[in-house]
Amino acid sequence: MRARFFLCPGLLSLFLSGAGCQPAPEAGRPPNIVFILADDLGYGDLGSYGQRRIRTPHLDRLAAEGMRFTRFYAGSTVCAPSRAVLLTGLHTGHNPIRGNREYQPMGQEPLPDTVVTLAEVLKRAGYATGLIGKWGLGGPGTPGIPTRQGFDTFFGYLGQRHAHNYYPAFLFRNETRVPLANVLPEPQRPDGSGQAVRRVQYSHDLFVDEALAFLEAHRAQPFFLYLALTIPHANNEAGHDGMEVPDFGPYAGEDWPAPARGLAAMITRMDDGVGRILDRIRTLGRDEDTIVFFTSDNGPHAEGGNDPDFFDSNGPLRGTKRALYEGGIRVPMLVRWPGHVPPGTTSDRIAYFGDVLPTAAALAGTGAPDGLDGLSFLPTLLGRPARQHPYLYWEFYEQGSRQAVLAGDWKALRQPMFTGAVELYDLRTDIGERHNVADRHPDVVARLASLMTEAHTPSPLWTVPAHP
Repeated sequence: MRARFFLCPGLLSLFLSGAGCQPAPEAGRPPNIVFILADDLGYGDLGSYGQRRIRTPHLDRLAAEGMRFTRFYAGSTVCAPSRAVLLTGLHTGHNPIRGNREYQPMGQEPLPDTVVTLAEVLKRAGYATGLIGKWGLGGPGTPGIPTRQGFDTFFGYLGQRHAHNYYPAFLFRNETRVPLANVLPEPQRPDGSGQAVRRVQYSHDLFVDEALAFLEAHRAQPFFLYLALTIPHANNEAGHDGMEVPDFGPYAGEDWPAPARGLAAMITRMDDGVGRILDRIRTLGRDEDTIVFFTSDNGPHAEGGNDPDFFDSNGPLRGTKRALYEGGIRVPMLVRWPGHVPPGTTSDRIAYFGDVLPTAAALAGTGAPDGLDGLSFLPTLLGRPARQHPYLYWEFYEQGSRQAVLAGDWKALRQPMFTGAVELYDLRTDIGERHNVADRHPDVVARLASLMTEAHTPSPLWTVPAHP
């Protein structure tokens, strides 16, 4: 059975914050929603978050023209579960997808058809729904593919491993493979000859072009575009050449390691694409009725030869991808909506991926599924008081397992889940999580440990590894 929907209780809902059932802010056509998701972009990788060497002028403009969140969190510390939280509004203690379980020949553990996705909510509200880029929540022939989870159209990668390659032999359009003119090299012959590599269709560039075409095609109706970019994820099969990009761009002359030049070039190329999308929205005359979100699925990676410390990609935060310290899960979030979201503003409201579905439902003036873990942060975007989370929760099943709870400024981690010692950090004075104060606050430790128990629902698909 799919989750049930509730109805907004009339005009009273205008004054209720957080429940996700407010009517759309303006009468008539609800706003278009563009949600841009980077892959493995760190909290400190954008100029608006303190980056000084990687150029991100268009995203910095997005921050200047909208709202910048300083305490926004991904759904998980790796791809698939983070995206599942985004699309379902359920945290990883309740979500059917809690890890990166890979299936052969392609794909991850599929989203079941028992959940209602963000795309389904908006499609039922009359939106044209499109996904461009990386999916990672179900391979070919499974119920988890995008066109069976509320998206009218899809162009991109279904499986995560396939998405590591920026010059793929094919991509998917809806459920059909589309060949691309990227020729792989033949094995090297004894005489040294062999077919040259022909790499001409860089998938990121294709995704930006496809996004521009989507905007054009749906200019006359409300639309939801989920642009799930693969930049700056590494090509994990390419070793130390894994920061795969056509050229180093403005960084070609820098005396940096090749992976660093590659990472910087990828991020700036992504920034250029975002600039093209913002410009196209403006030229189509849809600027004031289009809300644009930009964020990342988790913290920065140390793959493909990349050293996240080179650019200080996690900023003042501890940890990277696969950690539940702040650097693994706190991510940039920029929101722009001219005439509605005050420009040049900063919010320290605690919010996370699970909040996106109820926020989008509120924007569309429709009901969200009941039983969600997320809360709408639309009131925050509009400068109004908003309901706050009592706590946020994450659990992770790789590397022996770990779980974390954030309650206000208190952050608790336990590694491994359920049996490890609880670490406690006061983020108000220790944003870098350098000082474990668990022994000084046993009452706080006990309270947050009980929240870990409360937030976890057992799943036969996700079990904690045995430990000595």
